[in-house]
Amino acid sequence: MSFASLQSRALVGFQALRVRVEVHLANGLPSFTLVGLVDTEVREAKERVRCAIQNSGLNFPANKRITVNLAPADLPKDSGRFDLPMALGILVASGQLPGDPLAAYEFAGELSLAGDLRPIRGGLAMSLARHAEVPQLHWVLPPESAEEAALVPSAKVYKALHLRDVVNHFTSHAQASESAPGWCRMASPEAQAVAPDPLDLSDVKGQSLPKRALEIAAAGGHSVLLMGSPGTGKSMLAQRFAGLLPPMTLEEGLASAAVSSLAGREILSQWLRRPTRSPHHSATAAALIGGGSPPRPGEISLAHHGVLFLDELPEFPRAALEALREPLETGHITISRAARQAEFPAQFQLIAAMNPCPCGYLGATRPACRCTPDQVARYQGRLSGPLLDRIDLHVTVPLLPSEVLMKSPAGDSTATVQRRCTLARDRALQRQGKPNRGLVGRELDDLQLSPEASQGLHQAATRWAWSSRSTHRTLKVARTIADLAHSDVITWTHLAEALQYRPTPTHAA
Repeated sequence: MSFASLQSRALVGFQALRVRVEVHLANGLPSFTLVGLVDTEVREAKERVRCAIQNSGLNFPANKRITVNLAPADLPKDSGRFDLPMALGILVASGQLPGDPLAAYEFAGELSLAGDLRPIRGGLAMSLARHAEVPQLHWVLPPESAEEAALVPSAKVYKALHLRDVVNHFTSHAQASESAPGWCRMASPEAQAVAPDPLDLSDVKGQSLPKRALEIAAAGGHSVLLMGSPGTGKSMLAQRFAGLLPPMTLEEGLASAAVSSLAGREILSQWLRRPTRSPHHSATAAALIGGGSPPRPGEISLAHHGVLFLDELPEFPRAALEALREPLETGHITISRAARQAEFPAQFQLIAAMNPCPCGYLGATRPACRCTPDQVARYQGRLSGPLLDRIDLHVTVPLLPSEVLMKSPAGDSTATVQRRCTLARDRALQRQGKPNRGLVGRELDDLQLSPEASQGLHQAATRWAWSSRSTHRTLKVARTIADLAHSDVITWTHLAEALQYRPTPTHAA
């Protein structure tokens, strides 16, 4: 047989699209040609595949004209993930391997010159896509990638150490064996309790108001801006926020881990732990939202179902901050290129921290602020109104006197606050099927407000000339406060607390 066809996957954004690897051997001048919109890494596979086949004790048809087509032709292909299916296709086309048993499998893996299989990025993303489309298909992957892919429940994933192990399994006398040296089926890992975060909220002394704001944010999925002088505990609070969030569900864990897998990061050690991403303030817009060719996920996608902590918020480039506006609203980011679009999920919770002025001591008595009003205005003006309008909770973190700091008792632990947040989140999910931050349109109209709360919200929106977004976000925060209080109705007490977290024109940036 001079023709073979195998299945694999190409990564385009968060999608893993099917690719047909077609191999044809013909008489003529010996050559090895790759077609199908392949990148440089794929073109270099010719030498890897040639050496891997020869060093595995197999026959490479060097006297044939070899043509490998990766279809569809208009889909970009990159990385070394097609090494394994190309090598197997050559062996099938040259008659060294039967082709029928391979039809029920998809293959991906980079080959070393000795024939060893090396890990590829996106193993979990490919397994998710394949399992959703054709659950009965099997995957053959390198060991590290197979461990990732096996996280998908009931996925049929096999790991192979060497090209020779794959060939041995598909020979007629070895196909019945599911476990052999260098070849075995991966079992889905058993659910294990996530180890508690060593950073505990009780480590932060005092600061009851910022702690309360973080509890509300964790319960309702809201974003937070912490403003205060240096050393007040803004970073300590933000670093402990992820521990307040409800435990990850399996679906959330798979989605979050799949993004990390696309970026080539190790995911097993952080399985079912909510990520916290803290990019430096020199990060560019592409680093935050993703980009490149082919597009890769950025920090907002790596924080999917977790926390994005932006310290020294005004120091970030203006373009990078403005790029956050759409993802904060939609929960995803679309990166457009001339030929194709790539979409990545970005359902993150933004925790931002900033100083009130360039020197950091605006409003403090000691040391006194030395900034001029113009300097303060320019510094706070680095944050646009549309961005600030999308942040639900604006909280001032005060500078505590030393005697208060030393004598303050330890507050509630992370585990205690997390239980309260989980109960409040569950109330919202039972009522509307989503966290309160996701309420839109008629869902907001259906919220139950007492007459006093309804009148108070109207007066506040009129007095401070709020936008519709500001009014709706205040209402969502009030709904979360009511959930924490186990109340079905938003009362004036709940709304009054929500109002204090919304900036007014007298102190808004």
